[in-house]
Amino acid sequence: MNKLLSAMIAGLFAVGAFAQAPAAPATPAAPAKAEAKAEAKAEMKAEKKETKKHVKKAAKAEVKKEDVKKEDAKK
Repeated sequence: MNKLLSAMIAGLFAVGAFAQAPAAPATPAAPAKAEAKAEAKAEMKAEKKETKKHVKKAAKAEVKKEDVKKEDAKK
């Protein structure tokens, strides 16, 4: 009975180990990862450009506000 029980438990461990094994090798994922990294880098560059545009626009708006305040102070 002990041998039968130990054989069944060992079989369960073997089935569990087989179910956890990866189905496909991990090497095909490497090109996709590099592509995703390149896309992320391109997105970051685009975001930086947009941020610079917004900062310049905000700076111009601030200068205009200061000019209006100066004009109001002169009146």
